[in-house]
Amino acid sequence: MLKQSLSQKMLQKLSPQQIQLMKLLQIPTVSLEQRIKEELEANPALEEGNETDEANDLSRETEESFSESEEYNNDEPVREETFELDDYLTEYIEEDPATYKLKADHYSADDEEKTVPVAVESSFHEFLEQQLGLLELEDERTEIIAKQIIGSIDDDGYLRREPIAIIDDLMFSQNIIASEEEVAEMLRQIQAFDPPGIGARDLQECLLLQLRGKMQMDDLYDDDELEILALAYKILNEYFQEFSKKHYQKLQKYLSISETDLRNGVNEILKLNPKPASGHSGGNTQATQYIVPDFIINNRDGELELSLNSRNAPDLRVNGQYRDMLETFRHNSKERKIEKKDKEAFVFVKQKIDSARWFIDAIRQRQDTMQRTMYAMLQYQYDFFLTGDQKKLRPMILKDISDITGLDISTVSRVANSKFVQTEFGTKRLKDFFSESLQTSDGEEVSTLEVKKILTEVVEEENKRKPLSDQKLMNILQEKGYNIARRTVAKYREQLNIPVARLRKEL
Repeated sequence: MLKQSLSQKMLQKLSPQQIQLMKLLQIPTVSLEQRIKEELEANPALEEGNETDEANDLSRETEESFSESEEYNNDEPVREETFELDDYLTEYIEEDPATYKLKADHYSADDEEKTVPVAVESSFHEFLEQQLGLLELEDERTEIIAKQIIGSIDDDGYLRREPIAIIDDLMFSQNIIASEEEVAEMLRQIQAFDPPGIGARDLQECLLLQLRGKMQMDDLYDDDELEILALAYKILNEYFQEFSKKHYQKLQKYLSISETDLRNGVNEILKLNPKPASGHSGGNTQATQYIVPDFIINNRDGELELSLNSRNAPDLRVNGQYRDMLETFRHNSKERKIEKKDKEAFVFVKQKIDSARWFIDAIRQRQDTMQRTMYAMLQYQYDFFLTGDQKKLRPMILKDISDITGLDISTVSRVANSKFVQTEFGTKRLKDFFSESLQTSDGEEVSTLEVKKILTEVVEEENKRKPLSDQKLMNILQEKGYNIARRTVAKYREQLNIPVARLRKEL
């Protein structure tokens, strides 16, 4: 049975300007420059330079002039006027967008213009294709199969795609029907390329390929070294699970060898590269990401000074020619009847100016919000920024900064995300300063970051032949005055990417 009912709901809708501000708050400085450049190219009414209130006043005055004009009639035929507004506007808009350039940083007249050097180097896949050219392949078809395999190798140097997937790619993209045997044979040849271990399907195969390559160069090793290589190969080939879980006693028993021999074999394995592509400078196909700090904290004789990276504060303004157009509209609306084409042109120009004004305001609000947020964090964590001692970090959550600044928690979160601050102790990620509190035996609240720092130090100093269990780590932390449970130790250890005790064991 269908029923109808009425209900009331309160929904908060954000204006386009608020949405624009939130998006600008989320992006770091390194992305802000590109975002401003895009806006400059998309909106000819926006340009570099100091903004004044002239455009705002002119826009409102012109709008009032049009609304008060009683002579305008949409149905009236358009008259030919000497003022060719449409032609002028079209010519202006169709100018090369490249003329609207952005110089996001501020320089004085004495500053030297510098260019950022761009490294010119072959990518890792190009490096492999160069080696492919040294092979005597049967025909172009075989070369295409080989290039498809090379293109499927990831940034670590592994081929993690199944042969059937590569076959499907060849069929759909190259119109080539290949067999699994052909793919396997071509892969075998590629696995002989440099760097050793390339094209492996998993870690075990990767390490075995590297050892096999060493053993084939037997003239470089003496008999004892070859014996160690053979032992290492056997460990990986027959007892990989035991090795990966560091069950050394089991390995010693299965292989019937001494602890010294086992240590030599394991040490030989540890010399191998689990990510063969990492050794090539162009191994990463992704663009190198450079950290550009959003804030800078300087220590001036014991006093900390906070500044916003000048790239966050570019000078933007409404284009002067567009302001002149509005002035012309205003003047014409008082002198004569407004034509339809002039009205349409006015609407276009005003929309562009309003859009430029909103963007400029959003940039200013972004600067103010970021400055307020970081200043509050600086005051809250003053001792750390003064000394660099991580143990002096206070417990701090988003609500703490929200209460100080009066900003919404979500706004503080947007500022903290993907932002960096440059200090004399290095460049730090803002979100790393936020942590929960943990109580000491004296009732004092300390940051969990402090506890993690102590935990890291304890693990670094432990006897690697007998690494500490989570229970023992808990006991040590409790002896140092931190009330902490074993499960919390395990959680912090995992967050710090510290393996369990068994996997930290060394021979």
